[in-house]
Order: sequence, then structure tokens, then C-alpha cells
Amino acid sequence: MSAHCQLTGRQPGFGHRISHSHRRSKRRFDPNIQTKRYWLPSEGRHVRLTLSAKAVKTVDTIGIEAAVARIRARGGKV
Repeated sequence: MSAHCQLTGRQPGFGHRISHSHRRSKRRFDPNIQTKRYWLPSEGRHVRLTLSAKAVKTVDTIGIEAAVARIRARGGKV
């Protein structure tokens, strides 16, 4: 599963892991990605979305119909 949110577009960030002696090595900060299944009443089917934790709360606020419209406006496939 790729670490990419379909709604917000959140992707991994990159930086350094710093040891006690202050030596640096590359690391990756992955977003909190979850796979959620929602009922889409307008199409009469379930949709499975890959969302960040923040996007799950956004869907709860704006509704699944508006969220799917935003994803499609960004050029995403649902």
C-alpha cells in the first residue's frame, strides 16, 4: 500500500535519523494511512479509499459525496 492519501494528497516526508553521537542517516516520515470502505449512495456501491487519519475526520465532516467529488476534481480514480 503506497503511503499517499487520496483526499488530502499527503505523502511521506524525508529527513534524518540522528544518533546520540549526532551522526545522520536518512529516514522517512510516513503519514498515518488507513484503508476505509464507505457506502456511496449516489452510485449504489461501496468505495474503498486510502486516507490519512486527518482525511477520515474530513470525510466525517463534509460527507462522502463531497469527499469523492474532491478526489475526482484532483484527477483521482474512485
